[in-house]
Amino acid sequence: MRKAFEIGGIVAAAILIAFGIASIVIANNGTSTVNSSLEAQQIYGTPDMTPTAIKPEVAAAQAQQTALFAKYKANGVKATPSEIKAPSCSVANDFVNSGERARCFANYMWIHTMSATSGLVYAQMGRYQALASAPFKATDGIGGTNDPKYAATDAKTQQPVSNGRRDLWVTYTALTTALNSSYMASQIAMFGIVVGIALLLTGFGFGILAIGGALRNPETSLGFVKKWTHKETGESPAPAA
Repeated sequence: MRKAFEIGGIVAAAILIAFGIASIVIANNGTSTVNSSLEAQQIYGTPDMTPTAIKPEVAAAQAQQTALFAKYKANGVKATPSEIKAPSCSVANDFVNSGERARCFANYMWIHTMSATSGLVYAQMGRYQALASAPFKATDGIGGTNDPKYAATDAKTQQPVSNGRRDLWVTYTALTTALNSSYMASQIAMFGIVVGIALLLTGFGFGILAIGGALRNPETSLGFVKKWTHKETGESPAPAA
C-alpha cells in the first residue's frame, strides 16, 4: 500500500507540474494577445494625462457640474451628481500597450467626457437636441431633451435631431469598455501565472516527498511532540519497527 502511495505521489506531482507549466504558458499568451491588440490601436496618452496636469480640467468640470445642479435644485429637478476626481496614475505621451496603461487612459477619458457634458452622465442627458425655447424642466440643462415636441427637427428627415453630447457618451462607453476589458484580461493572465507557479511548487513538493521516501520514515517532523507527551504521562515511547 505504501508503494502505491509513493507512485500516486509521483504521478500527482507530474500532473501538477504539467498543469503549472500549461497555466503559465496560457497566461503569457493571453498577456501577449492583450498587449499586441492594444499596440495595433496606436493609442497615445495626451499631455494632460497626469494627476497634476489634469487638475484645471477637473476643477472646471466640477464647477460646471456644481452650477448645473444648483439650477436643478432651484427648478425642483431631482438629480444626483457623479464624482469627478483626478486619477492617481499617469499616461501622458505614453504608448498604451498594456492593460495597466489602458485602464489609466480610460480613467482620463472619464474626466474629458465629464468636462464636455458639464458633469452629466449618459442617462441624465436628453436624447434630442432641445429648442432654445424649451422650458428648463423639459431639458437636461445643457441643451438636451427627451420630449420630441421640444426637440429641434432635421429639415430633411423631419425627425428630432440627436443630442451630440449624449452621442459622445456612447463613444466613451464603447472605448472605455474595451480598454477596461484589456485591463481585466491582463489581470486574469497575471492570476494565471501566479496559479501556475503555485502548482509548480506544489508539484515539486509532492515529488520531493514521494521520491525522498517520506512515507517510509516512521519519525515525523513533529516527533518531539510525541516524546514530550510520553514524558508527561510517564510512558516510554514504543521502539521503532
